[in-house]
Amino acid sequence: MVMSMAYEDYMRQLVQPMRDELVRAGFRELRTSEEVEQFMEQVEGTTFVFVNSVCGCAAGLARPAATQAVLQSEKKPDHLVTVFAGQDKEATAKMREYFVGYPPSSPSMALLKGKEVVHFIPREEIEFHSLEEVMANIVSAFQTHCR
Repeated sequence: MVMSMAYEDYMRQLVQPMRDELVRAGFRELRTSEEVEQFMEQVEGTTFVFVNSVCGCAAGLARPAATQAVLQSEKKPDHLVTVFAGQDKEATAKMREYFVGYPPSSPSMALLKGKEVVHFIPREEIEFHSLEEVMANIVSAFQTHCR
């Protein structure tokens, strides 16, 4: 029990900067399945969902690409939200219920219109790609689907 609590505390401290990076860029964290459901049930317009992860491709590619794409794109989604795979498991599982037809992937990004996914970027389109390629993928989706 003590070991488990120490591990949980360690992981919370370890991932906090990974959470903060997105929050500073304007993303709203959804940390429980109830928060996800409440957000999704009343959402209108476009939502960019970032499924965060502790892996290296999240740190080196996905988070920087997402935050820079949001800053640099002329057209932007109405909402920016994030769930953290492996940390906020129930919230992540609930959000993935809205990703109909897409297998779980982390990190990943989804652009939704209402509750429907109109663009999905799985880990395979992040890992081993350049920062510029991932950003271009996001910005292209914003240009196509956002106002």
